Amino acid sequence: MENHSFFEFIGANLQQFLSYTGFANVTPGHLIMICFGLAFIYLAIAKKYEPMLLLPIGFGILVGNIPFVPGLQIGVYEDGSVMNYLYFGVLKGVYPPLIFLGIGAMTDFSALISNPKLMLIGAAAQLGIFGAYIAALLLGFTAAEAGAIGIIGGADGPTAIFLSSKLAPDLMGAIAIAAYSYMALVPVIQPPIMKLLTTKKERVIRMKPPRQVSQREKVLFPIIGMLLTCFLVPSGLPLLGMLFFGNLLKESGVTKRLANTASGPLIDIVTILIGLTVGASTQATTFLTWKSLGIFGLGAASFVVATFGGVLFVKFFNLFLKEGNKINPLIGNAGVSAVPDSARVSQEVGIKYDKTNYLLMHAMGPNVAGVIGSAVAAGILLGFLGS
Repeated sequence: MENHSFFEFIGANLQQFLSYTGFANVTPGHLIMICFGLAFIYLAIAKKYEPMLLLPIGFGILVGNIPFVPGLQIGVYEDGSVMNYLYFGVLKGVYPPLIFLGIGAMTDFSALISNPKLMLIGAAAQLGIFGAYIAALLLGFTAAEAGAIGIIGGADGPTAIFLSSKLAPDLMGAIAIAAYSYMALVPVIQPPIMKLLTTKKERVIRMKPPRQVSQREKVLFPIIGMLLTCFLVPSGLPLLGMLFFGNLLKESGVTKRLANTASGPLIDIVTILIGLTVGASTQATTFLTWKSLGIFGLGAASFVVATFGGVLFVKFFNLFLKEGNKINPLIGNAGVSAVPDSARVSQEVGIKYDKTNYLLMHAMGPNVAGVIGSAVAAGILLGFLGS
């Protein structure tokens, strides 16, 4: 009799139990997003494309697309859940400035200080941001949404997250995923464009070695840089201020422990949190929309335009430079702020045509200029569109 009652109990509650499992609530959208997550993990592990970013994001996509019954306080969008608390740093733009603090503490601005004209290449590569902004407006996005989408062209994930959290929170997942995807695909996207726009003669241009930069210059650069950029674009202060502060910690020589913390444990922790929670925010119900597809298309276009802008600007600039002072246009791609991947691409493409021509140190100039440029562009967009 007792056994009979037990089986009756199981039978009566089995359906209710199954309704709480993920299998009972899965949709084609969930399966599509899980495939996206697995693809990211594959690219991170097998291809080693930005594994520090794509692996947390890919796993986050898996976490965010496990179906569950609403109200259990486990989803990233459910108030009171652990994932929601972690996502707060993304939603309110807390994580990106901390990432910039770490980037500043890791970055050597010597290449830019020794050859300041390379800053212009970083500025030219921001053409993709404003090109994508105009295209997004033409496709029917609001001005604020277009501004958030355009920043993808800077190839700077933290900046994209920061700006979209202020201008278009509803699109932040798609914008962040697009930005990080194209950052990871720098070695795939940029080389064909660089080869298309340059001649064999231009690819073997040798640049003068960078001059030695003094310690005083290294210390003064982040102070002067912060004052100039933030007075010019105050709305960029959270990113630019932290970037230059991190660099001052590194170059001052008196805060080695703080610089090591910012460039090591701190940036690693924040990278894990930002990757996992951004990935988890791409739930199928909110992510698989026509807007998301449009964002990916515009992001790809803006990234291509940014690469075009950087390379073509160098070719134009060379018209005014004497022989012996010309810039190798292969470093024009490094104007996007995917540090240091786009600079590595300059080196890898250049060395195919001249195995003794090392472009990496030269490419780091426009590369770090691109970081500053994308933050300035984000500040400009936020200042105009954020009110």
